[in-house]
Amino acid sequence: MSKSYRNNMDWLLDILDSIEKILRYTDGMTYQDFAANELVLDAVLRNFGIIGEAANNLREDFHEVHPEIEWRLVINFRHRVVRHYFGMDDQIVWEIIEDELPKLERKINEIISTTERK
Repeated sequence: MSKSYRNNMDWLLDILDSIEKILRYTDGMTYQDFAANELVLDAVLRNFGIIGEAANNLREDFHEVHPEIEWRLVINFRHRVVRHYFGMDDQIVWEIIEDELPKLERKINEIISTTERK
């Protein structure tokens, strides 16, 4: 599907789908399990890339209307994942999964639920 045919809801659903995949892939894992599982790590990093790309494709005014999400951090993390400027620290990725991803999921779900009612 061409970018021009996609709207903010499409991008939000992409973000939510990738969050759900990451949480499903890592469910029941410890950090040690995660760091030792190359397939899961690769899948998680790919989905972080999708999250950041989708966030980057949201309209700029959408970012302004929803400052409860630190869009720039989400997008910058995608750049780091994709470009591997300094290498990815598995521990940092794990901490983001554990601490930040559930918060982002809640916020995206809230935005989707209020957007659908309009």
